Amino acid sequence: MCHVLLQDPSFFTSLFQIDLDLAEEIRMAGCSCGGQLHCADYERKPKGCAAAIETDYAMRFSFCCDICRKRTTPPSVRFLGRRVYASVVVVLASIARLGMNSAQAAKLERILDVPVRTVGRWKNWWQTIFGKTSFWQSVSSRFMPPVSTDQLPANLLGRFQADNSADQLRLLLRFLAPLSTSQ
Repeated sequence: MCHVLLQDPSFFTSLFQIDLDLAEEIRMAGCSCGGQLHCADYERKPKGCAAAIETDYAMRFSFCCDICRKRTTPPSVRFLGRRVYASVVVVLASIARLGMNSAQAAKLERILDVPVRTVGRWKNWWQTIFGKTSFWQSVSSRFMPPVSTDQLPANLLGRFQADNSADQLRLLLRFLAPLSTSQ
């Protein structure tokens, strides 16, 4: 699943469309002060997305209020916080790294073009920091039985039922979208 999805422009395009929809919802709601939100996108140079759609990933949607000037950045399925890599790469590489020996990890590094140390940091984040985030604390009780955090994000991905792995991954990324913003 990993390398096939990462080379499928239609998968990345579908994530872009989800982000467009999320951004439009936020823009239509307006600012809490009553002002209108205007486009204030900012540039991104994410790694790991298919070359055919790099332009779709060159901007992170964001807005600025015409009255109070407060910036509002909507949740995203394309970006996972401030990480340089596309969110799908972070999730898939972290899943693939679970239980690998050093030779397998080196092969993964070559396939995904992500340094082993970087994937190791992601694995550490999933297994130590993610479980302590306010996001996870507020949503973890939705899962019965509870999601075991020792094999994240694989155990979490397994909780999303879909017809195919691409849809399953889209559901997981949509679920994780609140992590992409500090608001």
